[in-house]
Amino acid sequence: MHMKKLIVAEKPSVGKDIARVLGVKNKGEGYLYGEEYVVTWALGHLVSLCEPGEVNPQWQKWNMDDLPMLPDTIPLKALPATMDQYKTVAKLLTSPKIDSVICATDSAREGELIFRYIYQLCGCTKPVERLWISSMTDAAIRKGFEELRPASCYDALYESARCRSVADWLVGMNASRAYSLRYNAHLSIGRVQTPTLNLIVKRDLEIENFVPQDYWEIRANFGDYEGLWVNPETKETRAPSAELADQVKSECKKGTPAVVAESEAEIKRMPPPQLFDLTTLQREANRKFGYSADKTLKLAQALYERHKLLTYPRTDSRYLSDDMQPKIRKTLEKLPEPYAAYISAPEMNLSMHTKRFYDNSKISDHHAIVPTEKVPRLESLAPDEKNIYDMVVRRLIAAHYPNYEYEAAKILTQVGAHTFKSTGSAPVKEGWRALYRGEKAEKGEVLLPKLRPGEERKVEKISSKANKTKPPQPHNDASILKMMENAGRDIEDETLREQMKDSGLGTPATRAAIIERLIQVGYAKRSGKNLVSTEKGRKLIQVVPEQISSAVTTGKWEKALSAMAGFDDVELRQAKSARFLDGINKFSIFLVDAARSASPAVQFESDYKPKARKAASPRKAASPRKTARKAAPRTKKV
Repeated sequence: MHMKKLIVAEKPSVGKDIARVLGVKNKGEGYLYGEEYVVTWALGHLVSLCEPGEVNPQWQKWNMDDLPMLPDTIPLKALPATMDQYKTVAKLLTSPKIDSVICATDSAREGELIFRYIYQLCGCTKPVERLWISSMTDAAIRKGFEELRPASCYDALYESARCRSVADWLVGMNASRAYSLRYNAHLSIGRVQTPTLNLIVKRDLEIENFVPQDYWEIRANFGDYEGLWVNPETKETRAPSAELADQVKSECKKGTPAVVAESEAEIKRMPPPQLFDLTTLQREANRKFGYSADKTLKLAQALYERHKLLTYPRTDSRYLSDDMQPKIRKTLEKLPEPYAAYISAPEMNLSMHTKRFYDNSKISDHHAIVPTEKVPRLESLAPDEKNIYDMVVRRLIAAHYPNYEYEAAKILTQVGAHTFKSTGSAPVKEGWRALYRGEKAEKGEVLLPKLRPGEERKVEKISSKANKTKPPQPHNDASILKMMENAGRDIEDETLREQMKDSGLGTPATRAAIIERLIQVGYAKRSGKNLVSTEKGRKLIQVVPEQISSAVTTGKWEKALSAMAGFDDVELRQAKSARFLDGINKFSIFLVDAARSASPAVQFESDYKPKARKAASPRKAASPRKTARKAAPRTKKV
């Protein structure tokens, strides 16, 4: 009997592309097969951790006395919605005709978890190799199959994913049940979603509680330039009262002599912006086009999977590996118009190879998002897809252009006892900004005259304008993504801030889903381009302890999970994961205790609709999740 290798992809589209490249053409139900390979696929997650009632029948009913739920192990189950495909994959994994397996799920933490959970639940013990690619082009797939590695090389990544999965279960199940029972309402609490909600609530409260302050700007015209009055006490260009503004105007009225006290001008250089990781791509697309984080991710994913024009989008790196330089050059040389004109321009440096863009030490699982070597048919892309592709291509071309150079000028003009400040800039060398002609110019591009200290002028005109200080802007997708990425950067404790430097709320791959989840459960809503909290969301932050709403807590966990993925030593990794989950168990106990003593003064509106003429079950009213099915499917311990 001729033995075959089974390839398990994460999605049908990816599985079919791999099959096409390998010449696997025969169709089965949920798989493709050929002489050497069988290719099948998940549909995202086919397997999950069991619901509480499937772990312990006593937990089917929602009861505060049963909390916290801290099982030694949480069994796995096949998800009912995709049971047919799970059975197909499991049958192939355990088939005597298959002698080995190739894991071809997404090359990231969640992709690793998807495959390992399926592999474990069906009891497969066959040897596994790992396909690890960052691009879905035919060349990248072929190269990936030439460089397969043993699955054991990714055990640390799986352990990190498993701990994330278990931690989310323990914190989410216990806290959601405890607070739902305490307030008789559907309250969803999560390790990442609750601190993200807190960021939105805090900003909304800052805006609501903001008290505007009056101030006045005093502007003097000296003929060929203007200046703003400088407050000698604060060094700001603001006067705190109308009386002071009037006094300055009377002392600097038209015709009053003025002298240039300082005049400085220097050439400054601005390097090209760094390449995109997913979060910066989402932020820039939100700023430029108003796209939500979720929309940008879906567009980038389509350009990666379906069109094969972008590399793997769910990356947290903004760098390329050193060995990619020849491939990047070929990619750029293949680009059609309108990009070809930039490639052939004399400013273009196809041999660019600087640490700003090429740095092996700054790459973990995947490099920055860049276009693939596949030549695009731009007319075949939807307008939104074209926008995202254009952003990524221009960013890569800009990296090969010279610095933008400009002259930054500052003039201080003395009028009696008063100082007026003038700032401006003028482009000297366009450099990489040639890629962005027509976009809004940088603020402050005001040409100032060339002046020497001691030159004399007269006040030609003096005026003042009343203003009010403005509250902070409401959050939008771009700003909340930035805060999620930089969780903990603004804490005062210097040691803790340094520890949090590389942490964040969630991962680039999950942040968009967290934002959408907050909207789905009614804690936040969109108002135009802004994200604002609802009354329900504010009340939740009011009643939960700071530890679960703090970005610092979750940032520390995410940092620990990321570090775990880097441990090659098995014993050290096991010790780290055991310590991490022990901390999560203790935290779950703390959250349940906090719920029991939570403020009775806060009331949540019940957000379920009882059936006509029937009293609603308190358990159903409190449940933030579907109740467990009575007949649990076959389970296997994690």
